[in-house]
Amino acid sequence: MTNVSDQSTQHGFAPLAIARIKGAQRANQIAVYLIYAAIIAFMVFGTIASIKMFHDNTLLYRLFFNLPYALIALTIPITLYDALVIYRYRLNQASMVIMTIGVSSIILIGGLLFADTAWLGLASWLGVAFLFKVSFKRFFDFLEVADLPETDEALETDIVTDTENTPL
Repeated sequence: MTNVSDQSTQHGFAPLAIARIKGAQRANQIAVYLIYAAIIAFMVFGTIASIKMFHDNTLLYRLFFNLPYALIALTIPITLYDALVIYRYRLNQASMVIMTIGVSSIILIGGLLFADTAWLGLASWLGVAFLFKVSFKRFFDFLEVADLPETDEALETDIVTDTENTPL
């Protein structure tokens, strides 16, 4: 039986695939940071805009209203790339990836076309980025657990030890 370290793949994944998945994980981390920035911008500029002396300030209102939308909208291409990588390497169920991207897209496009609002559609994209974050974490946790030094020799030693201690 060949050892995993002797093979050029790591649990069936080529080194290029692992590098591509790590790159997608870094891109997803950028998307998550953009989401955090959108939440902070919403809270900060919303708080400042609610102060009585800034009620008529249009710039603060635009920053409060549009900046979080813009930051979340920047995550959509990153999330689509992550979805393609996750779908390609089967890191998550294909139906789950298609459903999350499809539902988020339909809600965003439907909200823009029929309700003249984007907040619900963009809110659904928040969840997609965090779902993919968990998918990447699960994959790399799997690779770490699979690399533990449990070998066939250790299993054979345990079996021999157990048979020696059993009464006849």
